[in-house]
Amino acid sequence: MSFIAPDVVARAKQMDLYTYLSTYEPQELVHFGGGTYCTREHDSLKISNGKWYWFSRNIGGRSALDYLIKVRGIPFTEAVEVIVGRSMELPVISPPAREPPKRTLLLPEASCSNTRAVNYLVGRGIDRELIDFCIRTGRLYESEKYHNVVFVGQDSSGKPRYANLRGITSDFKGEASGSDKRYSFSIPAEGNCRTLHVFESAIDLLSFATMCKLAGRNWQADHMVSLAGVYRPRKELRESSLPLALTQYLHDHPGIRKIVLRLDNDYAGRTATQVLQTMLAADYEVNIRSPPESKDYNDCLCLRLGMPMPKTKARSAER
Repeated sequence: MSFIAPDVVARAKQMDLYTYLSTYEPQELVHFGGGTYCTREHDSLKISNGKWYWFSRNIGGRSALDYLIKVRGIPFTEAVEVIVGRSMELPVISPPAREPPKRTLLLPEASCSNTRAVNYLVGRGIDRELIDFCIRTGRLYESEKYHNVVFVGQDSSGKPRYANLRGITSDFKGEASGSDKRYSFSIPAEGNCRTLHVFESAIDLLSFATMCKLAGRNWQADHMVSLAGVYRPRKELRESSLPLALTQYLHDHPGIRKIVLRLDNDYAGRTATQVLQTMLAADYEVNIRSPPESKDYNDCLCLRLGMPMPKTKARSAER
């Protein structure tokens, strides 16, 4: 094996696959949709956000060097020479940015009191300290007109960007007009943390946090995010994409290296968990922790507390 200086290898590793293909093999690059591309030879190989993943083979990487070695089977030294020889002096090219549609979030008017919302959540087993934290930080309140519980999703600056509505006396579930699913209900870790727990709903998130507190653990030790509902992957794995809320949270917290999937223990939840595990495995340590005793984490919490699950009544709506 011929020797290649470390600085040359480092230069080769700097080139991402989109830059390589768009510069030297543009005929091989196919726009799939949004900011995602695939290759003409392998339509299940997706390129997005500076990374690539070949779904049919369950392999992925970050650089063009990874691609030449893992996909085209070129030996390491030859792959480095291919990249460096074609010029590393060109500026790095990124896929054209697409402006997301502008949304105006119309939050329901807040009630002068959160009493009904608090009583409802306490009745679901949620710890009062967690409820007070969410109210204090603007993540939760009671709406004025229908007295629904409003779970607010915030961006990294704390600005409300999403709102999920939950009926107190009914099975109503909805979203406020203008909600941006990239910013669903979440609670970040208190300090530096590399672990993220993923849930389907805000109540499941708060239920798990309550269980942590009951066990004597710090419920703010890890990041927690909800997906604002059931994640439904495409029938073909290669056509699936990560949930918007998960993608945004990982972008806003680049230090995360471990993801714990805590989706519902039913067919939809198990299917979504399997797909997400496959899609995330190339870049993260992924653990699966379905609710151990029941369908979801709120059921699990109520069982542990010996509480009956609340029964829904007539349907209401927030207009």
